[in-house]
Amino acid sequence: MPKGVSMPILVMKFGGTSVADLDRIANAAVKVQREVERGYDVIVIVSAMSGRTNELVNWVETTSPFYDAREYDAVVSSGENVTAGLMALRLQEMGVSARSWQGWQVPINTTSAHSAARFESIPRDNLDAKFAEGFKVAVIAGFQGLSQEGRITTLGRGGSDTTAVAFAAAFGAERCDIYTDVDGIYTTDPRVSDKARKLDRIAFEEMLELASLGAKVLQTRSVELAMRYKVPLRVLSSFEETDETSGTLVCDEDKIMESKVVSGVAFSREEAKMTLVTVEDRPGIAGAIFGPLADAGVNVDMIVQNISEHQAKHAVKVTDMTFSCPINQVARARKAMEDARDAGLINFDDLVADEDVAKISVVGIGMRSHAGVAAQMFKALAAENVNIKVIATSEIKISVLVDRKYLELAVQALHDVFELDKA
Repeated sequence: MPKGVSMPILVMKFGGTSVADLDRIANAAVKVQREVERGYDVIVIVSAMSGRTNELVNWVETTSPFYDAREYDAVVSSGENVTAGLMALRLQEMGVSARSWQGWQVPINTTSAHSAARFESIPRDNLDAKFAEGFKVAVIAGFQGLSQEGRITTLGRGGSDTTAVAFAAAFGAERCDIYTDVDGIYTTDPRVSDKARKLDRIAFEEMLELASLGAKVLQTRSVELAMRYKVPLRVLSSFEETDETSGTLVCDEDKIMESKVVSGVAFSREEAKMTLVTVEDRPGIAGAIFGPLADAGVNVDMIVQNISEHQAKHAVKVTDMTFSCPINQVARARKAMEDARDAGLINFDDLVADEDVAKISVVGIGMRSHAGVAAQMFKALAAENVNIKVIATSEIKISVLVDRKYLELAVQALHDVFELDKA
């Protein structure tokens, strides 16, 4: 193909397990070469080698427990730089014209929130010029960018997924392929249910719910970005032979001919249920509770307010307020509530934390037009003597908290009742 002729662009992202060593980098490079031979200019986004980011974080924390976030980003971002360089070298050895790029070289412009930066822009000029020169592959270090102050930033864990989608949006890519250690999106975790089935397609909204509810195949921000810019995502395995039909395509709802009412069952083991006992029932009380929790960085999910059984002991009307949060945020939530009480924002008799619960959710865009999903879900759990502690719903999701010991039983029962093993 003559220089200067524009080719369709494909984005390929390889996670840490997919580039864990030189052999796996070579395996990934073969997949890139195959797409080049099919006529694509390819933008490859790479993560650090598996385990390397944790090692770098540990080095920083050991050196400086109260570290400067700017230096943290400088150190932690280096893992992706190594992978990008090695991938480019491997491709060059295979006869593919490739060049590696760090975030500042593109440049990937981000906010200045170190370790949690967000994209602002990705100018195309530098990469377009290289493609016009005849280069076929640009290997980009994922997870990183450049702040307005000219400092390296990182995007938070899972940031390479978001990098890949952002490049696909900026360059109008035909598709964004996410290569990982699983061969697609399943109806539930195959380790919990041996009846779990790989989905051929799933809607953006369903994937966003599944990702936010505990399915760890895709990072939530990457799905949000893909949905906003209509970037088709394909999730597939680095360790299997693949073709155009492999993996699971995450796409617009209108590209799915007919959806099941429920598409998947997601779960999170690491949940806690916290109850503020006898909070004054007055206008503004919810803001007085959840404002401090948000300020403390507590990720509140399910919320239930009910009449307190201790009402008779109080001169004013009181209520109990229950919410769920990740189990590793219980101490932070407790301190936020105690500080709010000390500041006179709220008053309560007790704060009870149940750290032995799990969250289970059924998700499906078909729930919009089908009644009775909740009743079917609750009957299935009742038949297994699984007690529901908290319920939360949205247009395409129903979530419950149950005792953690019943997690596997509940997931299997729901997978069966909604016949998710059937195509």
